[in-house]
Amino acid sequence: MDTIFSSQLAWKWLDKLISERGLSHNTIQAYKQDIDVFYLFFQDAGCNFNSIDDEYIMLFIIWLRKRGDSSRTLARRLSSIRNFFHWCVEEDILLSNPALLIDGPKLPSLLPNILSQDEMLRLLTTPDITNKLGFRDKVILELLYASGIRVSELIGVHVLDFDQDKGIIKVFGKGGKERYIPLHSSAMKLLIHYVQKIRPMFTPIEKFLFLNRSGKGLTRQAIWKIIKRYALLASINKSISPHTFRHTFATHLLEGGADLRSVQLLLGHVDMSATELYTHVQSDRLKYIHSMFHPRSNYVSSEITT
Repeated sequence: MDTIFSSQLAWKWLDKLISERGLSHNTIQAYKQDIDVFYLFFQDAGCNFNSIDDEYIMLFIIWLRKRGDSSRTLARRLSSIRNFFHWCVEEDILLSNPALLIDGPKLPSLLPNILSQDEMLRLLTTPDITNKLGFRDKVILELLYASGIRVSELIGVHVLDFDQDKGIIKVFGKGGKERYIPLHSSAMKLLIHYVQKIRPMFTPIEKFLFLNRSGKGLTRQAIWKIIKRYALLASINKSISPHTFRHTFATHLLEGGADLRSVQLLLGHVDMSATELYTHVQSDRLKYIHSMFHPRSNYVSSEITT
């Protein structure tokens, strides 16, 4: 019996993703957009759903290229429909996954932008902590670097999420996943002083840890502006964003000898491959360490002649 490809079928797949994987709203919206684009192509092509094969998927890719989709967008759309068809096979809607063996476009390796330890120190010491806004900003910058927290997690932290006795902060990551992040002693001292002495000066009307002049929680845009302002004052000539702190946090930990699994847990990555991206940032440093400290780095073999 032929299956009708409809928005209802796609929503059944999305409902399963929401219930089983706890994906964030943004991720679900991206999946929905991708399947909507495929549905648009499906309608134009007039193909029977049960007859979709790998050639049909290749035509879809060609169609996307003609539309002007970037390689990165194309790769994401292919991943989404591959996931969708995998679900169709699991539900006995289709016999096989027509997108399973289709290779996506090769993507350039986008290495994270990071700050050196000197640049980070310069940035962290820029805020004027003699006033409440400067002290608040100082704590925000310190916390971003000390924890690797996402900006969406940072603005969602409540005062009660900070456990002063244990030295940890509770955050809710992508898909509402809860995790606890430890803080080092200097970040702890700043945060305790902020909570006890500085935050009350903002006359809080909301429970968020970081507040604006009106006593309400800060937005993503506000955090972005704070970072840009101090980067300019610190004469840091790099493109910098809240995520730069996350990249820098992970890289500096790895450079200091932390194992990849621990960094993965601190970042809240479900997939180890997401964390492995940070290991590539260290390639130049690793080459330097190897040449400096490997016992045979300066050895010239007499066994090989040229």
